Amino acid sequence: MSFNTPSPADILTRLQGEIDIALAGADARVRRSVEAVLAKMLTMAEYELYRYLYWISRQILVDQADDDMLDRHGDIWGIPRTAATAATGPVRLTGTNGTVIAAGTELQRTDGVEYTLDADVTIAAGIGDGTVTASVAAAAGDADEGVKLTMISPVAGANGDVTVQAPGLSGGNDIESDTDYRTRILERIQSPPSGGSKTDYVEWAKEVSGVTRVWVYPLQLGDGTVEIMFVMDNKTDTIIPTAEEVAAVQDYIDGDAVRPVTADVTVAAPTAVPVDLTINLNPNTVAVQTAVTAELTDFFKRESEPGGTLYLSRINEAISAAAGEFDHAIALLDGAAAADVARSFGELSTLGDITWGDL
Repeated sequence: MSFNTPSPADILTRLQGEIDIALAGADARVRRSVEAVLAKMLTMAEYELYRYLYWISRQILVDQADDDMLDRHGDIWGIPRTAATAATGPVRLTGTNGTVIAAGTELQRTDGVEYTLDADVTIAAGIGDGTVTASVAAAAGDADEGVKLTMISPVAGANGDVTVQAPGLSGGNDIESDTDYRTRILERIQSPPSGGSKTDYVEWAKEVSGVTRVWVYPLQLGDGTVEIMFVMDNKTDTIIPTAEEVAAVQDYIDGDAVRPVTADVTVAAPTAVPVDLTINLNPNTVAVQTAVTAELTDFFKRESEPGGTLYLSRINEAISAAAGEFDHAIALLDGAAAADVARSFGELSTLGDITWGDL
């Protein structure tokens, strides 16, 4: 049976009744009487105790615990929160031949994100290639090829402008969110380790910073093989991992303390296939469009998987759940009449462009 915390008014009424019974002739309802003051003071103290007990009741449950207590639950289960990681990648410097730009030289992007040079770079034939690492571990440190960085302090013989080279700066991830961390702890409780089952591989992959969704395919490449695909939903540009991020998961799972020694594990990134929609909406307002987009974004995250099928009825259901939506019709789905969306193995449906119309 559930327990409901009594309101201050309920507590006060009960205390007033108890005073009436315990002290003959007393009336705790008379303003400014000693009994009335005592009843109100005890009400405040008792209500605070009830609230504290309510807080405790939430902290002992993983699915309701506050963030600081969530870390405690994770430590108990041996599941630490994945830390933030710093973006890194190649850059090109220019200047006078023979100029040495020292390791630790600070660079800055136009939005204020800072980086440091990983090793000394010597200019030869007017250029020098090096690598940089973001000063703060976070997803914001990722940068595309061609992005300009500027030296914070000038270096004699070197140009102040530095250019990010292919494939860009990557590997930056924010600290694991409470939602993702809570999900991992619950998955560990509900699916305990079992010597290399599908759920084990999911948990192992999610222990790598930035990994949010994982799919496991036993025997996909033959006897004794396991293929793993994953995405990183919290990346700013694309959820599809880079080759370096795939390699990081592969190296982690291949570690001595992770996968079974007899398993042949292959980690790969799925191929994103955007799903474009034309939606006639009633009412067709910016607010409703925003709500529908949010619901569809969540839908694709919940139900899209490599080689899976997205059912038209489920897509319609997601749109109908949007706040303010009264009626809608999907005019086109992937450029054709609305129908279920099926993908081949390794292909992952992602939300593409939405074209809006009036219904």
